[in-house]
Amino acid sequence: MNCMKIFVSHSTNYDFTNELYAPLRQSDLGTKNEIVLPHENQQDILTKDIIKGCDLVVAEVSYPSTGHGIELGWADMFKIPIVCIHKEGSEPSRSLRKITHDFITYKDKNDMTARLSKYIAEEK
Repeated sequence: MNCMKIFVSHSTNYDFTNELYAPLRQSDLGTKNEIVLPHENQQDILTKDIIKGCDLVVAEVSYPSTGHGIELGWADMFKIPIVCIHKEGSEPSRSLRKITHDFITYKDKNDMTARLSKYIAEEK
């Protein structure tokens, strides 16, 4: 199985370090793939260039954000596949359907990583 380079896009308006980054790093996804977490270690990186070189963009869309939308626009422009994940009970923007048809609803951190792992395994 090939390693994928996965960019994770998200809003910064919630505890993404514990709710998103930690579960991804601790899961099989983090050990079997190269996961790019743009705000890890308070890095200030130019995401446009990184997205261009990725195999997949995972977009956590439970919390809307302008910067997040810009990153998804770049991914769409570069024809990088996008999968949107969101917490049960949240309402992702309907405009996301213009850039992807792949949506995963999850209950908690463990459910998120399990569903995302299954999706990625099927995509490879």
